[in-house]
Amino acid sequence: MSQIDPTLLVLLVLAGLGIISHNMTVTLAMLFLLVVRITPLNQFFPWIERYGLTVGVLILTIGVMAPVASGKISVHTILNVFLNWKSLLAIAVGVLVSWLGGKGAVLMSNQPSTVAGLLVGTVLGVALFRGVPVGPLIAAGILSLVIGRF
Repeated sequence: MSQIDPTLLVLLVLAGLGIISHNMTVTLAMLFLLVVRITPLNQFFPWIERYGLTVGVLILTIGVMAPVASGKISVHTILNVFLNWKSLLAIAVGVLVSWLGGKGAVLMSNQPSTVAGLLVGTVLGVALFRGVPVGPLIAAGILSLVIGRF
């Protein structure tokens, strides 16, 4: 009997969490990675590891900016952002989160040992608490503040 690949087991467990929690994002991501791992597509893992985050952020940014591009959010609405305290607070929070994401990217590059914990925590947050998988960079930024690594 051949040994079971522990990485496949982890991906299956995470896919199972996605199914149990009715979170298609986690389920599809894990199934995609399973297919890549067990097929000749596994040769693309270096590319996925190097550019996957950038492609994901690009797609997320396109999704967030689509209402502006389609005209559903007008220039007038964008200019009014500076007249409402909630919108000004949203700008401040956006700046903070972007800064944290930048710190997180540095931490993840300099301390790869933290990446596994951040990824597991993010997947669990998505699978169990209906979070959105944009958390690893921000989580790493918060972690960098907590452990004092800027």
